[in-house]
Amino acid sequence: MNHPISIFILDVSNSSSAEMGEELTNYLDELVNSITVWTKEFGHCKVKHRAGDEIIFAGYGYSTAYIIAFFISRVWKYRDHTPYFGLSFGDSDKELEEVDIEKWIHPLIKQARYANDLLKKEQVRPLFKFELDQFYQKISPFPYNQFRNEFEVLINSLLRVQMTMLKEQTPIQEQVFTYFLILQQQKAVAKLLEKTAPTISSHYKKGKSEEIIKVFTELVTILDSLQEKSYNQKANSESLMESIRHHLKINHMKQ
Repeated sequence: MNHPISIFILDVSNSSSAEMGEELTNYLDELVNSITVWTKEFGHCKVKHRAGDEIIFAGYGYSTAYIIAFFISRVWKYRDHTPYFGLSFGDSDKELEEVDIEKWIHPLIKQARYANDLLKKEQVRPLFKFELDQFYQKISPFPYNQFRNEFEVLINSLLRVQMTMLKEQTPIQEQVFTYFLILQQQKAVAKLLEKTAPTISSHYKKGKSEEIIKVFTELVTILDSLQEKSYNQKANSESLMESIRHHLKINHMKQ
């Protein structure tokens, strides 16, 4: 029996800085704990901090890894040491409960690793990159697999557009966007930042927040649709996002 899963490998830019080594290590340990809490109610997942500045995550659901990666990228603490994510999704003939993520040999792990390695080589490094085709040799009964390469190009193109818009945000536009992503209401953001609703609306629009969120939600919708058609089961992405938002309100918003 196959199971829908997704994987990310998170790496950190400029992590070799001597003065930041221990602090980044502690931060990544905290992040692993946060991910564990976010996903506690959504089936078993594997998340491990390893190799000093790397986190590997595997969870059930085609969109799960991207959702978690996107929220991490928005609340990440160190702007001079930004994270980047190699991602993959697909099908596993093993349940995640059965695998040792440190030793598991699977095409999806190789694909996420390959995507991460490609990101390392880019001078202008995107936040996210999916790799869906390079190592996937198994013939799958699911129809989308015959168009994996084309789908990979399209999804990564959307992610580059999203990254460009994010990089063009001013600090206040970025803050407004992040808080809106968590709170889901401009009025709540205005109250939190002690600014007027029109001011928040202006920052939201000028920062292209709506367009950025649209790319995010449409990619999640597409991944969920692929999963639902392949497995005839509803994805739990909305509940996962609510869980992440709930815990971020409790913890991140206090910082």
